[in-house]
Amino acid sequence: MDKSKEAGFSLLGVLIAVMIIGVVATIAVPKFNSMIVLANTSKIQADLSTLDAAVAVYEAQEGKVPTEISELKDYVNDIDKLRPPTGDCFLKDENGKAVKHTIKDTAYKLVVTQGISLGAVSARRAACDNHLSGDFGK
Repeated sequence: MDKSKEAGFSLLGVLIAVMIIGVVATIAVPKFNSMIVLANTSKIQADLSTLDAAVAVYEAQEGKVPTEISELKDYVNDIDKLRPPTGDCFLKDENGKAVKHTIKDTAYKLVVTQGISLGAVSARRAACDNHLSGDFGK
């Protein structure tokens, strides 16, 4: 019986296929990681902007400044489930250049900032890792 006509993959064909997969992976993985960091940054910016808007509406309707995020439950859906993403995000440094920042906080919080609020000299803003929404981004 002649076994030289058996079908199958040659060793060279398998090696070429593995090399092609390796090259594609070295290009795709860093791009994928960068997109995750960008998505985390966008989520934080959107969440902080929503919370800031809720603080402004709360102040206008209640006539006082909220002290805790939980006080905004009537203004934000599922506020108990609102959490910052885990991992890295882009944070602007003092020169405005985006640098990677690892998120440490497990919840958003309200911080006192300088500004005008109901005739006072301070205001409440939502923050993540003690950074406001304008601090995040590229």
